[in-house]
Amino acid sequence: LSICSRTVEPLEYYRRFLKENCRPDGRELGEFRTTTVNIGKCSITTADGSALVKLGNTTVICGVKAELAAPAVDSTNKGYIVPNVELPSLCAERFRSGPPGEEAQAASQFIADVIENSQMIVKEDLCIANGKLAWVLYCDIICLDYDGNLLDASVFALLAALKNVQLPFVTINEETGLSEVNLKQKNPLIIRKHPVATSFAIFDDTLLIVDPTAEEEDLATGTVTIVTDEEGRLCSVHKPGGSPLTGAKLQDCITRAITRHKEVKKLIDKVIKSLTPK
Repeated sequence: LSICSRTVEPLEYYRRFLKENCRPDGRELGEFRTTTVNIGKCSITTADGSALVKLGNTTVICGVKAELAAPAVDSTNKGYIVPNVELPSLCAERFRSGPPGEEAQAASQFIADVIENSQMIVKEDLCIANGKLAWVLYCDIICLDYDGNLLDASVFALLAALKNVQLPFVTINEETGLSEVNLKQKNPLIIRKHPVATSFAIFDDTLLIVDPTAEEEDLATGTVTIVTDEEGRLCSVHKPGGSPLTGAKLQDCITRAITRHKEVKKLIDKVIKSLTPK
């Protein structure tokens, strides 16, 4: 297969591979790219928690910054989680500098929905004093290199960074009414659930391939992202238009997503264990 046909007729080029149940990069249709995660100081030293995730060439970094604020008037016993996904011009030619584009906004909303639907962090756990003080977690997810499947990498980086967060012990002085922060006494965040995203590209309305590259996303007739937790519970199905999926195909995606969850959780646990002082 010549490079010429890949440039002139990329879809036909791909179809020839897909007929043989493989892809141009040598992967099988259900095979993920090499996945790595770095957690903690090696990522962002100024953040309260950080992680760097690579899915093949796709590279995403997440930094979590914790700040103190007054709870909202209508949610006096809750803190806040504010996710933000950035796609800077350095990560791919198609992105421009300036305000967040449509794709970045959609990704930020997707992450916010995953946090809410999975209940990975319960906002009540972020409350320090009812009606007076709560934690705000700013979760900045920045793509450094975009080669498809942004959502899987972003959810993974967010989860890994949150598991790295240590919050100082905070009390309110009864006499002065001011908050007092004890930096020597820190506690990890309470992570209630561990959501993991698994994305598929749909080719020619019927064929499913997992962990698509940017080129595969462009050629696909649709994409779908399944988010599950460690109990195999479905937290989210994200399908922005494109080819419809039969119930059987969707079930196939969910089954594969549950298997992928186990792999990702195992990888995170292994890295965290290596960071724990012996």
